Amino acid sequence: MAATRFHLVSLGCAKNTVDSESMSTLLGRVGFQGSERPEDADVLIVNTCGFIGPAKEESLAVLRELAQGKREGQLLIAAGCLTQRYGSTVVEQVPGIDGVLGTRRWMDIVQVVHSLRERRHQEPLYHLPETPAVGKEELGVDRVAVSGASAYLKIADGCRRPCAFCAIPLIKGPAISRPEQVILGEARRLQESGVREVILIAQDTTDYGHDLGVKDGLAKLLEKLVAATPDLDWIRVMYAYPGYVTDRLIEVMATNEQILPYLDMPLQHADPNVLRDMRRPANIDWVHQTIEKMRGAMPELALRTTFIVGYPGETEQAFGRLLDFIQDVRFDRVGVFSYSPESGTAGESLGDPIPVAVKEERRDRLMTLQQGISLKRNQTFLGESLPVLIEGCGDGISLGRSYRDAPEIDGMVIVEEEIRAGDMVQVRITGALEYDLSGVIADGTAAPS
Repeated sequence: MAATRFHLVSLGCAKNTVDSESMSTLLGRVGFQGSERPEDADVLIVNTCGFIGPAKEESLAVLRELAQGKREGQLLIAAGCLTQRYGSTVVEQVPGIDGVLGTRRWMDIVQVVHSLRERRHQEPLYHLPETPAVGKEELGVDRVAVSGASAYLKIADGCRRPCAFCAIPLIKGPAISRPEQVILGEARRLQESGVREVILIAQDTTDYGHDLGVKDGLAKLLEKLVAATPDLDWIRVMYAYPGYVTDRLIEVMATNEQILPYLDMPLQHADPNVLRDMRRPANIDWVHQTIEKMRGAMPELALRTTFIVGYPGETEQAFGRLLDFIQDVRFDRVGVFSYSPESGTAGESLGDPIPVAVKEERRDRLMTLQQGISLKRNQTFLGESLPVLIEGCGDGISLGRSYRDAPEIDGMVIVEEEIRAGDMVQVRITGALEYDLSGVIADGTAAPS
């Protein structure tokens, strides 16, 4: 008898990717086999994203496409953030969904599949328990997602922050830190498997350990991670919360070579009034002081952030303060979102008074400013040599990433030689664009064969 096959589509952020990999592992343990082609699968699963409007529309579009192409006997399961929030509404918008699984109980995927296959039903099966099990039960499933020589490692899930624009606490529930020893064990296995870069992720990595009563939990975890995985080349930290980048965290990052001088710290805005309306930390002086501390301790620091434009109450003057702030701080990388209201959030009552055209015009202005800054930042590396982790090659060139580049969201380094994926090489930078660098193998460095 042929094994049951499943086709899983993962949408949204790296945190979703980890959940998808964990579901695949659980299905594989009971004999299911993955399928690249939906038409060859018995079970179709979409791990949806529900963070902002465009992500919701993408999730619905993928679900509709799979639902319309379903053959007799195929099952379609909508999982993840969108279904956790909207449940039956998703089913109403996408006829053909057989099962609904929320993000708080991704670990029940096998149970849901078995229930669907065993029963004869007309109505979709809803599996949306309110109580999350993340961190409370270890199923022997590593909470990682490996891509080439890099891997995401999830250290916590959920969020306790009160941001007025964000639905993540409604979707994920409260912040729950995963056990330290479990995380360290996963990191060791990644090291043993040949992974060269581990990327720590959570809704808020700087909140790690708070629910366990641990102060400076991320800094302490990083210290133990370095000791536990001495052969890892790179450890990267994502999703830091303003106000929680402590002096100890800065010291730990600055004094351990494995920890990259890179930090993703979403700030969302720079006008104090807008930040207060967003229910975000509004002390811009703290931001300046902390960035100054970090750059003092790590002169090579690469700093990424994210902003929202068009939030209700964002005047042209407030937007101007944001542009001035970006010009002053000179971030390496910036992501920008146009505000979209989310039901159930504190910001919903503010409506959506700023026209779409104004939001997009502000977004374009901000990105134009940042492109110039990014280009000048990149040009400072001309003539320097950087270690580059190769991700692929062909047609006489290779594509890789330096310490300044997180996977998928940042730039690339184009190397004028074909080098095996997974190798780390020294590259002398000879060209700089707004987002990418280019170069050649550094003199005296032999390219791996």
